[in-house]
Amino acid sequence: MPALTAARRSELRARAHALSPVVMIGDKGLTDSVVAEVERALAAHELIKVKAATDDREARAAWMAWLCERLGAEPVQSIGKILVIWRENPDKAKAPAAKPVPKPAPKKKKKAGASSRQKKHRSAEELIRIERQRSRTPSSPLESGPRRRRPRTSR
Repeated sequence: MPALTAARRSELRARAHALSPVVMIGDKGLTDSVVAEVERALAAHELIKVKAATDDREARAAWMAWLCERLGAEPVQSIGKILVIWRENPDKAKAPAAKPVPKPAPKKKKKAGASSRQKKHRSAEELIRIERQRSRTPSSPLESGPRRRRPRTSR
């Protein structure tokens, strides 16, 4: 498996930001059950976060290298006690890309004016609201200038 490019690694780090750790390495270290759980998580998700419970940096770095070597994965990032690991899932890679869903045609807008029959059935409240609507004409340049601040008073 070729090493990750810087751009791909950056993309994976961005995707991993929203993830929560799915596997935790406890006080006993990398046991067979932890490795099996990481294997299952990689098969299901491709990109996972693993949380290590130790304060030893060298141990965390060794665990990351050992997990990646044993499982055929790539190290993406290690920040504090969180290890981000990626392994491409061949089943997902072979799946055809989803076709984009076409957007529905825009609906035709109704004309602004109402027919005489519709005008007869409007309530008084609707007529008042229609009369109070603002005009669509642009404001004059004098009105649209910058707002003035109130002058400061000296104390």
